[in-house]
Amino acid sequence: MGKSVAVQLPRRFKHIRLELARSKEFPDGSTSHGYEFIAPLDADAHIDPALWRDYREHCLVRRFWGDEEEVGRLLHKPGGPEHARWVFDYTGTADQDDEAGYRFGVHAFRPGEYVSIRGDAEAMHTFRVVSVTSAP
Repeated sequence: MGKSVAVQLPRRFKHIRLELARSKEFPDGSTSHGYEFIAPLDADAHIDPALWRDYREHCLVRRFWGDEEEVGRLLHKPGGPEHARWVFDYTGTADQDDEAGYRFGVHAFRPGEYVSIRGDAEAMHTFRVVSVTSAP
């Protein structure tokens, strides 16, 4: 999932895998469409913005969509209905490639839970949290 300088991350950092949930296009969902990312989770399994701030350069994301793959970073940006929003950014420059997690700040990242992400084409997709393990 990309390389960064070897650092021992705090135990609250998790490797989270999301897979596309059932939809009109994928009635059974899809294990070939989703995301893997590293993020700090608090005791309620919510993303911890304070801990993220201290280790943001280690919060990587890998988007896999069929045969396509992109690697980027998890960012916390100001604005939006929650007064801040979590996004996956792949270029580090403009906002147009950002994929925003819908209410990521209040969702629990536990296996079996569902989250939604608005892609760069403005389409909203729902994903199932399939695993949450200790970050490497």
